[in-house]
Amino acid sequence: MQRTTRTFSVDNTIEFKNNLLSWAQQFETVIWLDSNNYHQKYSSFDGALAADDFTSIKTDYYNAFEKLKEYQTITKDYIFGYITYDVKNDVEQLTSKNFDGLDFADLYFFQPKKLVFIKGNSVEFQYLRMVDDEIESDFDEISKMSSTLYKKQDLDCDQTDIKEENIKIKLRIHKDEYHAKVTEVLEHIKRGDIYEANFCQEFYAENATINPIEVYKHLNQISEPPFASFLKLDNQYALCASPERYIKKEGTKIISQPIKGTAKRLVSEFDDAQLALDLTRDEKERAENVMIVDLVRNDLSKTAKIGSVKVEELCKVYSFKQVHQLISTVVSEVEENTHPIDVLQSTFPMGSMTGAPKVSAMKIIEDLEETKRGLYSGTIGYFTPENDFDFNVIIRSILYNEDKKYISYSVGGAITAQSVVEKEYEECLLKAKAMKFALLNSK
Repeated sequence: MQRTTRTFSVDNTIEFKNNLLSWAQQFETVIWLDSNNYHQKYSSFDGALAADDFTSIKTDYYNAFEKLKEYQTITKDYIFGYITYDVKNDVEQLTSKNFDGLDFADLYFFQPKKLVFIKGNSVEFQYLRMVDDEIESDFDEISKMSSTLYKKQDLDCDQTDIKEENIKIKLRIHKDEYHAKVTEVLEHIKRGDIYEANFCQEFYAENATINPIEVYKHLNQISEPPFASFLKLDNQYALCASPERYIKKEGTKIISQPIKGTAKRLVSEFDDAQLALDLTRDEKERAENVMIVDLVRNDLSKTAKIGSVKVEELCKVYSFKQVHQLISTVVSEVEENTHPIDVLQSTFPMGSMTGAPKVSAMKIIEDLEETKRGLYSGTIGYFTPENDFDFNVIIRSILYNEDKKYISYSVGGAITAQSVVEKEYEECLLKAKAMKFALLNSK
């Protein structure tokens, strides 16, 4: 499918990004990806907007990857979309029978009529020919919009005066029950059923209404993560402040960057630096990360050229506004004729959100968790016409079904033999803090 490309220069990129996202709300289908200018080795753009579907695929998990392969192969264009965690049921003999208050389709991708990439001060419009006469007028309209930017002092999520209005946040798993369930995970580890499991819990609100774009902007500015995304599909939304890349393909190179290991940020620079250093030395946190690195190496080896799987970085500290994280970078090389969907399917779902061994961990957490994960711990991303791709991990995210007035955000942590139940619970609350603050303090 032919696209017309036009490039413009803008003076204020932050304002243009805000305007662009607000402008896109007129369309029923929108995906916005934002790197927040976070310094990272593997980056293709600072921001990308895909809007207004020309063609699309929407399916449940059954044969989902095969259907996606056919759609991506035939389309031969940019396609943007998501894969929910429950597409694991297509990869393995698994089921998902837990409660689902959101009702996202298991897999959705679309070919956008309108595509905008931002890199530095350059803005590139790539429109399908049927709408390419709208490029100039769209650029003018976006540029002239008045943008509301949050003041920095409004975004300190350590404030204690959280305002609860129509949003009453509840826990799907209460503290005592969480303790019992994590203790059960530890029993599985002692028996040798698994080495590690990522156990997650849901926070939710019913009969609640939010302004999705304002909540997203607030959440994104609290965290400024490298894999932020905003998804709108009719009346369903994902507001995602993810710090984690699931997997990326650049030519024949595959890059996976699992996160495992978390420490909070401190105001004092000296104390904060000490905490980051302590994280690199923490045996329990490193063990979490190394186990998942081994799992990722194994997953990548299924499609890799022999001997090409390498660990570029092991347990490196990356600092974000809310937390320090241990991130490892695992890479491989594939043959030129390797289908991109095969790389995804052989690594899905990402090891950082399951555990090891992967299938055993997925069965155990499915039994113990109370909520169907759906979009949470799935992935949002895109394919290029050249068969490259890039996908995040949907964590630190607020999911919203406007029709059902249902809001959900989930958090989890890796349970290993060294886990202390109380500390795991505290880590979950730390991860949930930004989502709660964004929900209760947005306009």
